[in-house]
Amino acid sequence: MKSQHTVSNIDPASFRIIYDLYFEPVCVFLSYYTRDVAAIEDVVQDVFVSLWEHKEYLEIQYLKTYLYNAARNRMLNYLRNRENRIALLAEWIKENETVEASPDCYDMEEFSVILRKAVNMLPDRCKEIFILSKEQKLTYQQIADYYHISLKTVESQMAIALKRIRKYIASFLA
Repeated sequence: MKSQHTVSNIDPASFRIIYDLYFEPVCVFLSYYTRDVAAIEDVVQDVFVSLWEHKEYLEIQYLKTYLYNAARNRMLNYLRNRENRIALLAEWIKENETVEASPDCYDMEEFSVILRKAVNMLPDRCKEIFILSKEQKLTYQQIADYYHISLKTVESQMAIALKRIRKYIASFLA
């Protein structure tokens, strides 16, 4: 028999109890979807961060059900987005191999100048994120932590940067 508990206005002490009680079981639950421990922990952390950030607005009747459903949905979104990134990367690699095999060769110095102009035309935050990723070789998670923004924000800023850079470069190569 399950009892109904409404959870609202969680205080730090009760949040800690909830976190300690459910973090590990939710991680185990998500291991049915992937074996990527880092991804699992990131997703579960996101669920708990969201719970804490929205604690004033949430009225949860079944906390365990809420946590498991939220974690499952975030994991499915993560896996879907990862598959999309993998597909886009495979397409990009295929395009690069085609370009490298083509008889048309480009002057790398000229290309670097065009690329630098394209990067400099990006909005400030977008440019900073792109430079940290491509030149400083930081991971998206490291960039998100550095700017105190979400991983999704970094991903979307990188997508914007790459799209604008491609468009700018294409205008010179056409």
